[in-house]
Amino acid sequence: MSNWNPEDDKLVTLAKGARSRVQSVSGAALRDETGRTYASAQVSVGHLNLSAVEVVVAQAVASGSTGIEAVVLCSGSEFSTSDIALVKEFAGSGVPLHRIADAGELADSFLT
Repeated sequence: MSNWNPEDDKLVTLAKGARSRVQSVSGAALRDETGRTYASAQVSVGHLNLSAVEVVVAQAVASGSTGIEAVVLCSGSEFSTSDIALVKEFAGSGVPLHRIADAGELADSFLT
């Protein structure tokens, strides 16, 4: 895969770990423009429902990040259109998005 960076292996581990820790249906990890990494899982509490991508982008923004180098989603479901739009709105075009399926293999990969 031409847009796979060896550092994305770390994002896979982080996304899978975040998902596993809370027994969530999805976990996400991202690397920001400085190389810092963030990981989180989907959050559902009462009426609050946030995707793993929404939470991990919020963590990066709250930590002062101004861009994203890559995002990995560990999920049986594809990236939602709202997750893609959020990454593109925050970081612009050309951000690699990778989805790891439940079995652990790369399911799909594309650029925003």
